[in-house]
Amino acid sequence: MTQLHDGPRAPQLLQLIQWIADPFAYLDANAKRYGETFTVRFSNWQPMVFFSHPQANQEIFMGGYDAFTAGSSNGILRPLVGDNSLLLLDGDRHKRERKLLMPPFHGERLQSYGRMIQEIAENAAQQLVPGKTFIARDLMQEITLQVIMQAVFGLREGERYAQLKPLLASILEITNSPLRSSFIFFDFLQKDWGSWSPWGRMLLQQRKIEALLQEEINERRDRSQSDREDILSLMMQARDEDGNPMSDRELLDELMTLLFAGHETTATALAWAMYWVHFLPEVGAKLLAELETAGNNIEAIEIAKLPYLNAFCNETLRIYPVAIISAPRVALKPVQVMGQRYSAYTPLVPCIYLTHRREDLYPEPEQFKPERFLERQYTVYEFVPFGGGNRRCIGYALALLEMKLVLATLLSHCEFELADNKPVKPERRGVTMTPAGGVRVKLKRTRDRNRQLDAMSLVT
Repeated sequence: MTQLHDGPRAPQLLQLIQWIADPFAYLDANAKRYGETFTVRFSNWQPMVFFSHPQANQEIFMGGYDAFTAGSSNGILRPLVGDNSLLLLDGDRHKRERKLLMPPFHGERLQSYGRMIQEIAENAAQQLVPGKTFIARDLMQEITLQVIMQAVFGLREGERYAQLKPLLASILEITNSPLRSSFIFFDFLQKDWGSWSPWGRMLLQQRKIEALLQEEINERRDRSQSDREDILSLMMQARDEDGNPMSDRELLDELMTLLFAGHETTATALAWAMYWVHFLPEVGAKLLAELETAGNNIEAIEIAKLPYLNAFCNETLRIYPVAIISAPRVALKPVQVMGQRYSAYTPLVPCIYLTHRREDLYPEPEQFKPERFLERQYTVYEFVPFGGGNRRCIGYALALLEMKLVLATLLSHCEFELADNKPVKPERRGVTMTPAGGVRVKLKRTRDRNRQLDAMSLVT
């Protein structure tokens, strides 16, 4: 039996409460006291070893299906995403499902979603009222929900669209605060006491959503989908090596996975982006100057390649990563990480947040500095906002494209300012971290896209 690393000695229930309430403070305190590798013990959970060294990340990420499982570690997400979610699968089933899901999220398919994302962001900008204050996260959640509806579900209008949209928006509110997030971590709170109870209400909404999506799937099976490019249609067309399609249950669970994993995370990252671009005027001026120089007629895929925009988005994902940790790996057999031997069944956790806060990788890690991504090329084990290895977020390329295009579109159409020009702290929202209060922003004025912009006057 391998002796695990030292770690916090507080009662396990108290550690779990700290992890739920303020995980960044909990991790900072542990890293300061115990170093880059330590063991945490949460109530009713097996002791887990946390890592932040890039070499440890690499050795864990490179471990194949014969070395680690990870789906079982995501079991707390089962009530939200279902038994067949890619997040909960391991081994051959995970490999099969990932291969079936991969094509819509890469290559030429991404380009077809670019203009759609821009149009959605443009329409959202047109709904804003000059002089009015709004919550940035609410705006971004509306935009990213529209992207999910159109790019993933393939729905733009109609009765089913009108029924689904409010249901999807409502179910996402189940984890909109640290207190509500407790439902995910404590089984005894997951009780269905009817529509008046939070968990019962979520299950009712979930059933309604799945019924509507099942109707959509049934209709599409009855007619050809070869000319459609939405992700649901492509998933329905996909076949594994034996020529078998995904079952309806698999489709439904993966659609719910894309909703929770793709919608929530991108909306949160965009809210942080709106905060940083206006909280730091010098950063905002550089970004706006680059967008002005690029012009209005640049293709979506070219916008995504703009160097400062890319660096800005990377730094947004670094400083307060939406996901705190990568999927914990459970060793199937004894393994070594950085020369240390760990017994079978030991959960090993690459910590995204602590990796991104390493002073040796990111000098002055608490400072927001996009330039660091222009001055240095980070490896996929040093910058890990989407995890790594065979558990890397399958939609990371689409998420990055969406983040860049939405931000560029809004800043090109509108001039904003923070309603409260004070620091914003992160808080838990489900299994992710979001800016507390959602970032209050005011629309100062809309821009005339046909005139040249003085970039230095765009941020106050």
